[in-house]
Amino acid sequence: MDVEDLMPQQPENGNTAKKVSPLVSLEKDLELYNDSVREIAVEIIAEGITQYPIFVAHQHTVSIGEVILNKEELNTNWTIQASTFEEFVEKGIIKPELKELFIKNYKKPEDFMCVFVIVPEGANFIYYPYKS
Repeated sequence: MDVEDLMPQQPENGNTAKKVSPLVSLEKDLELYNDSVREIAVEIIAEGITQYPIFVAHQHTVSIGEVILNKEELNTNWTIQASTFEEFVEKGIIKPELKELFIKNYKKPEDFMCVFVIVPEGANFIYYPYKS
């Protein structure tokens, strides 16, 4: 599965001009979302849904996970969706031969949120530390 399959729409304003990195606004939103994301991660693990929660950060419509923090409702720049390692494998985002490597590199979910960041140029995993 390609990133384009997850994010079929273009940016809402249609503007593709070069601008400040979207990661600047993502960091600001992740700080705001910190407590909510941590609480959801703990709940996902406690309920036995997965040991590896993944949060999808995007500014478009994506077809993975469930919306937990909507940028339109919260007047922020990024929407966050909750997903799992298992869903990422099922959808082919994490290839079967890379499952063990992903798990080996997965940081403690009590200390870090695993975020799959989707931007028009591509997508990648980041680990963002929870603030106390």
